[in-house]
Amino acid sequence: MAAKFGTSGLRGLVGELDDGTAAAYTTAFLRHLRASGSIADGDPVFVGQDLRPSSAEIAAHCMAAIEDEKLEPVDCGTLPTPALAVHAMARKAASIMITGSHIPADRNGVKFYRPDGEIDKGDEAAMTASVETVDKAALRWTAHHKPAEEEAGARAGFVARYRGFLAEGCLAGRRIGIYEHSSVIRSVLADILAPTGAEIVPVGHSETFIPVDTEAVSDQTRARIRVWVERYGLDALVSADGDGDRPLVADEKGAVIRGDVLGLVVSRLLEADAVITPVTSNSGIETRVDARTRRTKVGSPYVIAEMAAAAGDGARRIVGFEANGGVLTGSPFTFGKAELSALPTRDSVLPILAMLAVSLGSRLALSALVEGLALPVAASGRIENFPTGKGKALVASLSGDETARADFLAPIGEVASFDMTDGLRMTLADGRILHLRPSGNAPEMRVYAEAATQADAEALISAASERILTA
Repeated sequence: MAAKFGTSGLRGLVGELDDGTAAAYTTAFLRHLRASGSIADGDPVFVGQDLRPSSAEIAAHCMAAIEDEKLEPVDCGTLPTPALAVHAMARKAASIMITGSHIPADRNGVKFYRPDGEIDKGDEAAMTASVETVDKAALRWTAHHKPAEEEAGARAGFVARYRGFLAEGCLAGRRIGIYEHSSVIRSVLADILAPTGAEIVPVGHSETFIPVDTEAVSDQTRARIRVWVERYGLDALVSADGDGDRPLVADEKGAVIRGDVLGLVVSRLLEADAVITPVTSNSGIETRVDARTRRTKVGSPYVIAEMAAAAGDGARRIVGFEANGGVLTGSPFTFGKAELSALPTRDSVLPILAMLAVSLGSRLALSALVEGLALPVAASGRIENFPTGKGKALVASLSGDETARADFLAPIGEVASFDMTDGLRMTLADGRILHLRPSGNAPEMRVYAEAATQADAEALISAASERILTA
């Protein structure tokens, strides 16, 4: 079993999941929940999937495993991950989402949700320890009985969640593009935005799966977005990754807005008193919110754990977000006429609506709104097909050896200080920041930078990437 838990859920090559591994982990998950008293025989377990070609088969395997554990699989079809989570949590039921999120189509994954929300690192450890005891040879590929279907209800419930967040007709005269690609949220986004009166312009629809990484948007995708915004005269373009939990927002000039900026805007709009975000988010977050800010390692389980800690410390308006733009809420919020229950898993819709709400309320174009935040300039990139083991070895070497670190940075600058919360985050003597982190989801090296200008930040990423490839 080469599949393993990444920053959010089980991940692996398709062949490492559809060989019975996904079903085995499902079995381990359900037995773990039963042992803790969270579920009992006959309880429903809701199952959703994204639009990857391998997702339907893996979902069938998981539903058969659910049935074998004397539980009732409920097929929610193709829908966004946060929609599945909202639907299942409202019914105090467990759920399973088949998705590889933003990673390539030759890979996939499984996200597991307890009745109270996304599993944590303790759950992952327990499942990993027990999965080896599951007899994969005894697992079936299809359920004995056709699972109950609940796709329409789960989708409708998610659309209803945001009804009234923006007033009816408030975006009349605005043109909002939806970059559909192969995201499972494409039609849901259109339904959520319809009451605002905005003219919805769908672009980039694809029947072939396209991995869109909202934290490291490719140059090709950025170029396409700029063309669409200019061609159709868009006031904004919105989208999300494959399973709809990480947003993508571009302004009226076609510039993609960073995910941590989206999270900051949500935190301010909802007047959060606790903000939780990983170390990869912009270093200026703390000074731009009237809230206690906590930093974590990358991955929603770490953000969720700190959200729970903040609640224990008395926080009542808790927002978490990641540099990919996914926003989590650890408390209920009311905005406009929408009453939002806590959703401690990534959601792409809340940040999209928040950006439109603030832009509308301030009468500012999105570009002016972002400029007004005056955040340090940041950029991010990735080196694909870079073995995780090699990345970890490089980070370990640079972290523990001052000479190796100085040699690596010789063409770039000198280190003033560094942080090893997640990967190696180095503050250089001239104030620039360079952060290297092996991805937890795919064989990639993530590279983050902050500098005085966008050009300087991107140049720092290029220089560091070159050093990584020749190290």
